[in-house]
Amino acid sequence: MADLPSRALPRSRDLRPGRSVIGWPVRLLLAAVVAVANVGGALIVFVLGAWVLPTGELADPGRARVVNVLLFAGYLVVCVPLGFVWGSLRFRLGRTARRDPERRIRHLVLYGPLRIVTILATLWIGAVVLFGLFNLRFSPRLAMQIAETITIGGIATCSLSYLLTERILRGAASRVLSRTPPRQRRFIPGVLVRAVLFWALGTAVPVGGLLLAGVAALVFGDVTAERLAVMVLAIGGSALLAGVLTTIGAARATSDPVVAVRRAMQRVEQGDFDVRVPVYDNTELGRLQAGFNTMAEGLAERERIRDLFGRHVGHEVARAAAASDGVELGGEVRRVAVLFVDLVGSTAMAAQRPPTEVVGVLNAFFAVVVEVVERHGGWINKFEGDAALAVFGAPNHLPDVAGCALAAGRELAERLAEELPDLTAGIGVSAGDAVAGNVGDVRRYEYTVIGDPVNEAARLTELAKTAPGGVVASGAAVSLASGREAERWRVEDSVVLRGRTEATRIAVPAPAG
Repeated sequence: MADLPSRALPRSRDLRPGRSVIGWPVRLLLAAVVAVANVGGALIVFVLGAWVLPTGELADPGRARVVNVLLFAGYLVVCVPLGFVWGSLRFRLGRTARRDPERRIRHLVLYGPLRIVTILATLWIGAVVLFGLFNLRFSPRLAMQIAETITIGGIATCSLSYLLTERILRGAASRVLSRTPPRQRRFIPGVLVRAVLFWALGTAVPVGGLLLAGVAALVFGDVTAERLAVMVLAIGGSALLAGVLTTIGAARATSDPVVAVRRAMQRVEQGDFDVRVPVYDNTELGRLQAGFNTMAEGLAERERIRDLFGRHVGHEVARAAAASDGVELGGEVRRVAVLFVDLVGSTAMAAQRPPTEVVGVLNAFFAVVVEVVERHGGWINKFEGDAALAVFGAPNHLPDVAGCALAAGRELAERLAEELPDLTAGIGVSAGDAVAGNVGDVRRYEYTVIGDPVNEAARLTELAKTAPGGVVASGAAVSLASGREAERWRVEDSVVLRGRTEATRIAVPAPAG
């Protein structure tokens, strides 16, 4: 049976005394299912009482059977519409609902199955009393036999109706529980109690009826072997049918929330942190559903923060920070390569163009820089106005840091000239040993690289602004590169860079071919 949508509940602005808390499609389905279950149970009870169970010595068996048939038909004619009207009234808001309509709706929905079962139990008890007293005129044994049969059938049917009602109201329960987390409520059984209860009602009670029939056969001694076999087959079959239906319903009531959580967990394992499961059970299973949603929300929030953190400091640094046991200031000496890129004429551009246009140009410029650097295994350490510092070899290890940085410098120069021809930039590449680690204070720090390669790359960038091609590397970086990348560079004369005392050998990309 499909779960009902949460829109079956009325909107808050539509709430008024006398209004039903569930929509008419749900009411019709609920009435139809409960009516079929109870009328079917009543027919089975009637067949057992009229033609299967022993009735003892009767003065006029035919008359007793005809009278009970008429009484049975009349009772159904009265009770079926009465149950419909009574059940509908049990789901309507009273005048006190104006003070707290949401709480009243929650109470009506969550206790809906119990309200339905209370109505059904009352009608079945009425049948026990009516048929028991009416058949006393024929025989005390017949009255007792019919009363016992109706009682057993009513208990089994009411338990089955509880399961069906609970399943039909899942959609409405999901909506009310989405506003208020599920908690233990009085008179609503938990998972263990519910399982034992429905086993007792669906299996133990019908089997008890079978035992009572056997005891009656032994005590009165008026049951033939053929009649006893019919009794065992009929009552045993009814008990088996009721037990199977009730057990399946109870098992589904337990397994469905667990299966929904398991499937949602599989989606979380695949990276979908937006998945949620409907909370429609008020037992421990409902708290399991709500707990999963809380966990998924926490994971989604953590993933969002980690993504934002990675965008600010670089995903490599973010992963390294998440994997560390704590904050440790300082660093370690590592072989790194540094690429520094600086835009030419940004000051004049800022004075001549609107700020929004300047920001758009810088974003387009940095988009190319980030894409090229990340493709070659580097990460952007920082943006400095119209410049960017990229590091290769820290925090992640690269087998050829110099070769990756040199390849990124060449490709970046080509991409900028092709995609942003109106802009001019200088690109400097250097490589060597530097200290990589956390710098600052435990209250505010950043992962960065400090050392001569950083300073040298910045000075090479100034030289690259006037060099053909716009990219210059140090000879040391070319000598540290392995593979074919070193062959793509031509080492030229040495130059004393600004702020340095020793000359630096200069390398530029070799002409193609």
